[in-house]
Amino acid sequence: MFNELLEKLQNDNYLTLETTPSHEPIFDNILEKIERLDLIDKIDGFSTTDNPLAKLKYNSLFAAIKLQQKFNKPTIATISMRDRNKIALQSDLLGANDFDVRAILALTGDPAKMSDQPRAKGVFEDNSNLLLQIIKSFNNGMDYSGKPFKSAPKSILSFAVINSYAKNFKSLEKKMNKKILNGASGVISQPVYNIANAKKLLEHFNKAKEEFSDERASSQLILGIFPITKLRTAQFLSSHVPGIFVPDNWIDALTKASKISEDEERKVGMQLSRDLLKSIQKLHPKVHLMTANKFDIANELLS
Repeated sequence: MFNELLEKLQNDNYLTLETTPSHEPIFDNILEKIERLDLIDKIDGFSTTDNPLAKLKYNSLFAAIKLQQKFNKPTIATISMRDRNKIALQSDLLGANDFDVRAILALTGDPAKMSDQPRAKGVFEDNSNLLLQIIKSFNNGMDYSGKPFKSAPKSILSFAVINSYAKNFKSLEKKMNKKILNGASGVISQPVYNIANAKKLLEHFNKAKEEFSDERASSQLILGIFPITKLRTAQFLSSHVPGIFVPDNWIDALTKASKISEDEERKVGMQLSRDLLKSIQKLHPKVHLMTANKFDIANELLS
């Protein structure tokens, strides 16, 4: 299934859906929501998050196993550098490999000071590029120290993330280049909210991989989409989340709609999000959809 995902990423339309495990020892409630909405036929794969905002959640690797076993669709499991040293990172990769979880999103992770757990400390041996390098070693049949495995791991697809906006896009380009250098098959952007932003990201991503003539030249940018249905969400993303740009026309349209009713606010937000998705799929049909587990919104957007 991972070869099919890679083929779609490099040569076809590609769409993955993010899932966020919850603060409880079960994942079946999320599986049931996805099944009930019949989302499985509308997407190519899933992703699972790893304790976002340093808040305690169900483990991303176990969630990926459950998604794959239930739906037979590839799942990109996020692994955060915040919570693991080199030993734990590699141990998790070995166990995940045995369960055929072989698409990994390497993330540095939110700071531990944001955690809901008292006196939690971050590990942060390095940033996400270290995990990308570890995955490269695994794909060459050895651990990060250079010691060969007696049984070579099955190949692992690595993914990375990038901000969707910067005052200086050259700085983003350098970060993209480093992630491609370290073997990322796909680089997922933070949410984009207009086509001009998407074009700018694509332009700099293509420049970032110009120097590569091997398999790294086939690395793809995956554009993140997070539908907005409330004015306060747009205002929060615009004002408080670095690396995301929400254009004025979204804020203005949602402000006007919010003065009419909540239903009108949602309707306008969904229309803006739907139009954006269609435009991006025409420009560059490689999309990662994030809805904070509001799978009804994902279903409505994709129907």
